[in-house]
Amino acid sequence: MLIALSLLIGFISAFIGSVAGLGGGVILVPILLFLADHLESFHWATPQTIVGVSLVVMVFTGLSSALSYLKHNRVDLKLGFILMLGSIPGGIAGSWLNQFFKTDLFALLFGAVMIGVSLVFFLPRKEPEAAGEMGGFSRKKVIDGQTFQYSFPLTLSIVFAFGVGILSGLLGIGGGSLIVPALILMFQIPPHIATATSMFIIFFSSITSSATHVFLGHVDWLNTLLFIPGAYLGGTAGAMLNRKLNSNAVEWFLRVLLILIGIRLIWQGIG
Repeated sequence: MLIALSLLIGFISAFIGSVAGLGGGVILVPILLFLADHLESFHWATPQTIVGVSLVVMVFTGLSSALSYLKHNRVDLKLGFILMLGSIPGGIAGSWLNQFFKTDLFALLFGAVMIGVSLVFFLPRKEPEAAGEMGGFSRKKVIDGQTFQYSFPLTLSIVFAFGVGILSGLLGIGGGSLIVPALILMFQIPPHIATATSMFIIFFSSITSSATHVFLGHVDWLNTLLFIPGAYLGGTAGAMLNRKLNSNAVEWFLRVLLILIGIRLIWQGIG
């Protein structure tokens, strides 16, 4: 029963996370927090071990998703490597900070972050012709015969990625729930490129963040290994579905998903 449930949770978390470019942690973390309160077989799940499990599993979610997105030329490699300059050290710092948080505060903070990010999607958008006003690196990418042009500022991108990395390591969310909205809203990057690039970043940042949690003793390896096969398959399947969705569908998927997760976690934190 435990094995089957862990495989299913791993698959669903990675599938949804890969479609939205979030990495799966936003699904896996709340599920494990809930199961820790209701099932004896998940008694091992504390906020620290849950984040450790989530980040290790996201290494494999990110790997399967990134390989699929790279195969179909949807990842902006230059943007991805620049953002990693900030997200990787930020993830290490956030992983270290995680050990000081208790369950209720952890759930409240996580829920507030999710609600805040979801609301950003309802802010007024720039006109398409204003997308390059921030300067920086200009990019052009062709996907399925359609050409996309956008730009991003170097310094702001790295500083922002560092902040995202801290929250990623702290909350076990992989950073995608913040990176994807920022790329779409701040830099006017097409949703399909944003989600694909996010999964590429998540793969590398999860390696360093999870290594920090391993060093701190937050990873329960016996239970973690049960989630990995489902996560790898779910990441691949989610990337396949993402390629079939249009940009508006991807954005609405993100909005609804983040709001639901945020409400659930805030309710848990105050309950």
